Amino acid sequence: MLVSLEGPEDQPYYLRVAAGVRRAIAEGEASAGERLPPAKELAEVLGVNLHTVLRSYAVLRSEGLVEMGRGRAVRVARDASAGQARVVEMIEHLAAEASRWGLAPEDVAARVAEAMR
Repeated sequence: MLVSLEGPEDQPYYLRVAAGVRRAIAEGEASAGERLPPAKELAEVLGVNLHTVLRSYAVLRSEGLVEMGRGRAVRVARDASAGQARVVEMIEHLAAEASRWGLAPEDVAARVAEAMR
């Protein structure tokens, strides 16, 4: 699985790394149960701090896209799907665009909730 720094350059590195993994899941490069690169190895490849990658993995875990097992092995969650990863990716883009336009988070959330009815 190839992970790159995705997203705008003004975005924190940990979010850009998370976006790269999310994209890999969304595009089928990483499938359920597949082991992700160890944080140290990925940090070296991307030229970022180890804690940046660990924080990225924590974000992805909170989204339900990865599982962290014993011995710190990180795997794509068994119930993670390409569709789920795409939706999270779209939400990230929506949030960035809404912020850029100065929209309040609660207004955006209300519109999304309305659209889902």
